[in-house]
Amino acid sequence: MTQTLDVPAHTVSVVIPVYQGAATLPALMDEIAPLVHRATTPEGRELRVTEVLLVHDNGPDASDETIRDLARRHPWIRPVWLSRNFGQHPATLAGIAASGGEWVVTLDEDGQHDPAAIGSMLDTAMRTQSDVVYAKPTNEPPHGPLRNLASRGAKRLVGWFASGIPTDDFHSYRLLLGEVARSVAAYAGPDIYLDVAVSWVARRTTTSPVEMRREGDRPSGYHLRSLLSHFWRLVLSSGTKPLRAVSVMGAGFSLLATLLALVLIVGRLTNQWAYPGWTSTMLMLMFATGLILFSLGVIAEYVGRAVNMAMGKPLYLPVRDPQDGPLGRDRR
Repeated sequence: MTQTLDVPAHTVSVVIPVYQGAATLPALMDEIAPLVHRATTPEGRELRVTEVLLVHDNGPDASDETIRDLARRHPWIRPVWLSRNFGQHPATLAGIAASGGEWVVTLDEDGQHDPAAIGSMLDTAMRTQSDVVYAKPTNEPPHGPLRNLASRGAKRLVGWFASGIPTDDFHSYRLLLGEVARSVAAYAGPDIYLDVAVSWVARRTTTSPVEMRREGDRPSGYHLRSLLSHFWRLVLSSGTKPLRAVSVMGAGFSLLATLLALVLIVGRLTNQWAYPGWTSTMLMLMFATGLILFSLGVIAEYVGRAVNMAMGKPLYLPVRDPQDGPLGRDRR
């Protein structure tokens, strides 16, 4: 497609959470630098990276010195300093909150995500009129078969808990409409999973094929404990379906207890149970168990409501007409 010269370029803010980026950030910034000037996407749209926000998450290396040096050499680099290590998603949200572009791109510090794919992701967003575009790896992630298998299994499990949320598409390399991204950063509660929060307000999400590169020459910042914590945050953010399962189980046990009680009463009246006190003991046990589980289910429903409020899930998100924003940029 052909763009006319009077159509302004799409402005893009790039957010990079930095934990161990001393060795990989300089090369990554060199790859982003050509996009700072007006660049053209594969389908002919114009884009310009107006800022790169490097969010220092207090890692164990000299990333802070690297960030300062890069900011001195490149005026389009903006450091964001956090008081301590908060983790990847909080650091990403901090960078998004400080961004100002029409679009926000989030990518990792390790060089696995190729900045050259930003143009094709923007084309996908405009072609499909999507608020969010996730990178869809065309090759196997370079983490090893066991971790890749565990990642796919975890996403599918959480997808069952969170019906309607595209957990299979979640990826840390993403393009988001700026007003949607910054609204998420404003309302998301503590320990929320970023992509779940995005799914609450995004009108349409899609994916764009991107080839993943190998990580930089440094050990991964994730170990078993942090990966399990990451998974558990995704489970808890996915909704209250597990709590509802407790409620359903309690009601089911109460019904089962009632049916078994009828069987035991009939058996006692017909002298099939010869042990004195056994029928009454079983009746009390089943009724008490059913009542306890049903009560726990009711409590779980209230806890679920409180969890939804604590997450900061919004009742609504007012936005401008999509055709007045960057999604309406193409000339018809």
